[in-house]
Amino acid sequence: MTTQNRLRLVDLFKYYKELPHQTAAIFELESALLKVSPGILNRDQQWFKTWSQAGKQDRFDNNWDGVCAAAKKAGAKFPELVAAQWALESGYGKHVSGENNFFGLKGTGTTRNTKEYVNGRWITIQDTFLDFPDLETCVFYLVERWYKDYHVYKGCNNAADREDAARWLVNDGYATDPTYADKLIKLMNQHVQGKPANDKFTPDKPFNFKVTPNITYGELALFDEKRRFQVQAQCDTALEMCKYLEKVRSHFGGKSIIITSGYRPPAINKQVGGASNSEHLYNMTGVGAIDFYVKDVDIYEVQEYCDQTWPYSLGYGATKGFVHLGMRLGRPRIRWDY
Repeated sequence: MTTQNRLRLVDLFKYYKELPHQTAAIFELESALLKVSPGILNRDQQWFKTWSQAGKQDRFDNNWDGVCAAAKKAGAKFPELVAAQWALESGYGKHVSGENNFFGLKGTGTTRNTKEYVNGRWITIQDTFLDFPDLETCVFYLVERWYKDYHVYKGCNNAADREDAARWLVNDGYATDPTYADKLIKLMNQHVQGKPANDKFTPDKPFNFKVTPNITYGELALFDEKRRFQVQAQCDTALEMCKYLEKVRSHFGGKSIIITSGYRPPAINKQVGGASNSEHLYNMTGVGAIDFYVKDVDIYEVQEYCDQTWPYSLGYGATKGFVHLGMRLGRPRIRWDY
């Protein structure tokens, strides 16, 4: 081929209009490239890394807010979790394992000593870590492989809330440290919305306090001051059920959870005709209940999902327009009809 007749690939992209004959030609080019080098179209190839950086407009600072912004752009459901990993793995951006590798991501690249928790103790081993051209590329790599679904693996974007997502990472084998998730949760609580690490759900919190990302204290108490929890154990029990309700919400496409009954002090329980031993009384540690439905979702579908996934007490209240989610002493699996 003469120099005059040679095709420049930049011209191919310049004039590509998604026309059928153009697409067919690209498929032929792809086949030819694969015959020459089977791995040439792999995303880990240097040409792809260079191409993917071309024309970038954004620049992300090596700090908490910068990492959150990069993570959000990359598609992380919980950008603050990415930032917590950055803070924990790199000492707030001061130490990298590979070039611009702020997350300890392993692969061909820089060789370093690292600590791993194996068989109940910490050991030092030598391993290799990926190198990246900049912070943004490193964040995108992390999000694509651990937050989004990647090949046969389900990413932690599927988690109901950021705390579940932190535990999801550990369950998927991101880190060997048994306290890794707890450390991430503590960092997130320290930074997100200025909440200190000990800002937990307590009886005296205002009704706009978010027990979980989408459920407020007021919803549990039906915004009635008489229905405030009296002791911490009641809050802890409600929190556990609210975390499950976030999973229900996520399963049904983010539709709103509508709570129709939460805590009932004895006088209110009697007034509404509740059973004398109702779980809604929250009268012992680990005992409690929430009646709810999901907005714009068939109540029988919600009831069926909870029947399959909630391991404790469940009342089949679909005929009355709600599902009863509960827990009682010993946490037995119990089902009944209203």
